[in-house]
Amino acid sequence: MKLRDRINQDLTAAMKAREAERLSVLRMVKTAIKNKEIESLAELDDLQAAQVLSTLIKQRKDSIEQFNRGGRTELAEKEAAEITIIEQYLPAAVSDAEIEAVVDEVVRATGASSPKDVGSVMKQCMTRFAGKRVDGK
Repeated sequence: MKLRDRINQDLTAAMKAREAERLSVLRMVKTAIKNKEIESLAELDDLQAAQVLSTLIKQRKDSIEQFNRGGRTELAEKEAAEITIIEQYLPAAVSDAEIEAVVDEVVRATGASSPKDVGSVMKQCMTRFAGKRVDGK
C-alpha cells in the first residue's frame, strides 16, 4: 500500500475513533504532501513522501529546541508527540554501526584524507542510504 493511501486510511480511522491529536497530525501530514505535489506538478512516490515527512520531523525538532529554550515545556511535549505519530509512517532508522561501516568503506574507496573531501564522501554516503531514514548530520 502506498504511503499516501495508508495516511488517508489512518486519517479516516482517527476520525471515527475521535482521536483529536492524531487526526490533527495526519491532516497536517496530508496537507504537506499535497502542497509538495502541487509544487512539483506531479504525484509523489513513497520516497518523495518520506522526504516530506522527514522535513516535518526536522521542523518539529527545531521547534522543540526553541520551546525548551523559552521555557514552554508543554508545547515541546506536544511537538514530541507529533514526531512519534509522523515517525510511524517512515522506514526504520539505520543503526549507528551501519552508518559507520558505510562511511569507513566510502572513505577507503575514495581515498579521502582531508576535510576538503567531506563533500564527496557525504554525497556518496547519502546515495547509498537512499530510501532509508538517515540524518545527514
